Amino acid sequence: MASRVLTPLQLTATLLVALLATCHAGSIAVYWGQNDGEASLAETCASGNYEFVILAFLPKFGKGQTPQLDLGSHCDASSGGCKSQSKDIHSCQRGGVKVLLSIGGGDGSYGLSSPGDARQVAMYLWNNYLGGTSSFRPLGDAVLDGIDFDIELGGAKFWNDLATDLKNLGKKGDKTVLLSAAPQCPFPDEWDGNAINTGLFDFVWVQFYNNPECQFSAGRGAFMEAWKRWESVPAGKIFLGLPASKDAAGTGFVPAGELTSRVLPLIKGSPKYGGVMLWSKFYDDRTGYSSAIKSHV
Repeated sequence: MASRVLTPLQLTATLLVALLATCHAGSIAVYWGQNDGEASLAETCASGNYEFVILAFLPKFGKGQTPQLDLGSHCDASSGGCKSQSKDIHSCQRGGVKVLLSIGGGDGSYGLSSPGDARQVAMYLWNNYLGGTSSFRPLGDAVLDGIDFDIELGGAKFWNDLATDLKNLGKKGDKTVLLSAAPQCPFPDEWDGNAINTGLFDFVWVQFYNNPECQFSAGRGAFMEAWKRWESVPAGKIFLGLPASKDAAGTGFVPAGELTSRVLPLIKGSPKYGGVMLWSKFYDDRTGYSSAIKSHV
């Protein structure tokens, strides 16, 4: 078969298009675990829509408390019932999906009282969810890819110590411990700010919802000012965090068509642009939001 020879100009244009596609290709992260009626973890990963699935939440830990996992109606961790999720986690990881555990959340009993407390929590997470060993392991033998900091209460101190300890423990294992954070869009974040400033976070999915002053509905100027401030943090990639439906948050929902035509073009040129984070799988199941935006992210 004869091959068509490209002119230098055509070749340059082709390479430029390919480079732009590579530079601007983003990922979708989604929170899973808090709602009845959402797809299983294995189904979530098999959809092909997500590169990151964040298990929500570990809402009780620190200050001498016995840590407690809460995955809603999916399983009962206190009785060992969440070990059944191990098979699904392995399935996700075989498919190239990173699975992280989110600590904190908007409702819980958590916090850190000292660097020593942070160290104890880090060891607990390492031994029970990451590369260490424990006789219990709430999610069975699955080794999660990392820890997500969704800190919305419990004080602002010592999260930087926890991040440092987790990264150091990861150096002892077979794979790096990924760290992510889910701060609110007002900058700097009241809770996660010091931790993010360690420079140890691979991903920061900023919640551009329930914060009218900096979400897109506040206007392009306010939104871009907030985005550029978040670009300045010493982290790997910055994600645009959004609700997957109007019902998923009080404010901040952006219809899929508006997101792809008006919002993403403003931020995809950023060298730190990582993609879109969605709250949550339950709402995405009902709207098909991730399917609508995936080819544009």
